[in-house]
Amino acid sequence: MAIMEIGAIFAFCLGAVVGSFLNVCIWRIPEGMSIVKPASHCPACGRPIHFYDNIPLLSYLLLRGRCRACGVRISPRYPFVEGLTALMGLFLFLKFGLTLKFLAAFIFVSALILITFIDIDHQIIPDVISLPGIPICFLLAVFVMKLPFMEALLGLLIGGGSLYLIAVLYEVATKREGMGGGDIKLLAMLGAFLGWKSLLFILLVSSLAGALVGISLMLIKGRDMKYAVPFGPFLSIGAVAYLFVGECAVNLFLYHQL
Repeated sequence: MAIMEIGAIFAFCLGAVVGSFLNVCIWRIPEGMSIVKPASHCPACGRPIHFYDNIPLLSYLLLRGRCRACGVRISPRYPFVEGLTALMGLFLFLKFGLTLKFLAAFIFVSALILITFIDIDHQIIPDVISLPGIPICFLLAVFVMKLPFMEALLGLLIGGGSLYLIAVLYEVATKREGMGGGDIKLLAMLGAFLGWKSLLFILLVSSLAGALVGISLMLIKGRDMKYAVPFGPFLSIGAVAYLFVGECAVNLFLYHQL
């Protein structure tokens, strides 16, 4: 087997294992629970999950999506998060190879997956993720991704500052809060890792994705314009898109403008 194929399998399996851990974090962090203790257990019957029933992706298929002990159906969210993280690991390997840049980008994307599903479930982005995430992303960007210091610093400052300004203007215009502090911290984290040049691309992609989902919800479920749609997942989508294709898109746009 070629080295490239072994690396791809390793990256995919690593992503699946980390995705399994992310499922634990998605459930426990908003509840203020430890992500270490107690060991994994069925939310319905409380029975501990044996290691052979906790193999990412495979166990869900073998158990046909049900708890071995009580037979309660397991949410398909669990294999979805595992599969998504596994695919992200594979794609990042294809982009960076098995390098420190792969590891830094994988940590970044895994944090975004965690943030996305917590925001979907609870409409919050916990400070325990975003606040340490800002300096960690800044350090990874400068020392591992080799992003210029000022580009990362400006990304952090402009990212948080621009979204804060938008939030203030929206609240002044509509007399209601339209964006939480978690989104502001998240964009600061994204800017710190990807640099200030990424911010316009991220905001455009996230706004377009958010508008499409918001309009779809209004048409399908009859929601009005006041229905709160968490913005964190769309910022994360914009950030991942920039990580893979954004720099090329920005350079192509600037080239055509010259």
